[in-house]
Amino acid sequence: MEKHAEKKNNLKIILLPIILLIIVGLIFFGHKIIEPENQENIQISENQENLENNNSKEENQEPEQEETPEPEQEETLEQDIFEKYYIQAEALIENMTIEEKVGQMFLVRFPERGEIEEIENYKPGGYILFGRDFKNETKASITNKLAQCQEASQIPLILGVDEEGGTVVRVSNYKAFRKSKFLSPQDLFKKGGLDAIIKDSTEKTTLLKSLGLNMNLAPVADVSTNSSDFIYKRAYGKNAEETAKYVSEVIKTMNNDGIISTMKHFPGYGNNIDTHTGIAIDERPYETFETSDFLPFKSGIDVGAPTILVSHNIVKSMDENNPASLSTKIHSILRYDLGFSGIIMTDDLAMDAVKTYTENGEAAVQAVLAGNDMIISSDFKTQRQEVLNAISEGKIDEELIDMAVRRILACKYAYGIIK
Repeated sequence: MEKHAEKKNNLKIILLPIILLIIVGLIFFGHKIIEPENQENIQISENQENLENNNSKEENQEPEQEETPEPEQEETLEQDIFEKYYIQAEALIENMTIEEKVGQMFLVRFPERGEIEEIENYKPGGYILFGRDFKNETKASITNKLAQCQEASQIPLILGVDEEGGTVVRVSNYKAFRKSKFLSPQDLFKKGGLDAIIKDSTEKTTLLKSLGLNMNLAPVADVSTNSSDFIYKRAYGKNAEETAKYVSEVIKTMNNDGIISTMKHFPGYGNNIDTHTGIAIDERPYETFETSDFLPFKSGIDVGAPTILVSHNIVKSMDENNPASLSTKIHSILRYDLGFSGIIMTDDLAMDAVKTYTENGEAAVQAVLAGNDMIISSDFKTQRQEVLNAISEGKIDEELIDMAVRRILACKYAYGIIK
């Protein structure tokens, strides 16, 4: 028995350290195994807390948004050069008949006789004078004639002329008005750079305004560097960037001097033929216009050009079926891609280039539908009636007429033609 008890005590002595080692081992190694899991749980918990805190901050803060440029059409509305005069224009429109409103849309070739009767009965928006109208006249006689026209018109007239300098000089071609003809932009630049051109522009404006004229259909904004181009002698004769600089300086000067300018011939004449005698087909790619021809027009628009004249060229990259002057697509490019808010006008609809492309001779109707505000016309009475007929037949919405007339009247207010 004593031996058995002794063995049992010895076994306890042996087992006790082993049990203690096992317990210590479990405690030690168990901690090592469990610790990473606990750390991971702690880290996840911290991450969740941080995320919740961040979300809470974001909810309390307005999210940052990238600035997105406004669409071109919105820019056009924001930069509308005549907007401040629209209330006055709309007040006039409310009391106008449809015949009076349609009359405002025509810039008419000055008649050889009977202008007072025409003004009183047909109420044109204005007249454009040509060389024949200054021949055998004096400063006093032409000033008196134009003053009588203004007196006869219920709404004061736009009275315009092409006095570009160089080959197109309706007024200074006659010594009764100036000792010598105004020089072309190219010749002026050779003499004294842009400074000479700016000085010349002011002298032109002073002369024209002294006669009672309030619009000069200039500058020519076409890019032409090839002396064989039809338009070259009338153009600045330099690349697009330099032409753009020239155009913007002339527009700013004319605005400062208080005369309506007209950039021409949108979308750019290029090397095309004379559209007075036939149609010009422009085969150039659209990219050429984007990188060259549009630049001078855009520079003029950016400094507040009031009017742009559209050519009769067919520009296939934009509209292969219609002359630019009768193309809705090309007018849309000018309005919304280039952001022009002023008056769009046709070149003279009597030109041969237009006749082939008009339906039933209704060039003026197509011009209005295309988006023109003013129509240069050598056949005013007929074309005025065509537009009136189209309105009564529902071809033209009167709202379209009102939009055009609003721009025209606002322009007249802006340049002090309507006091």
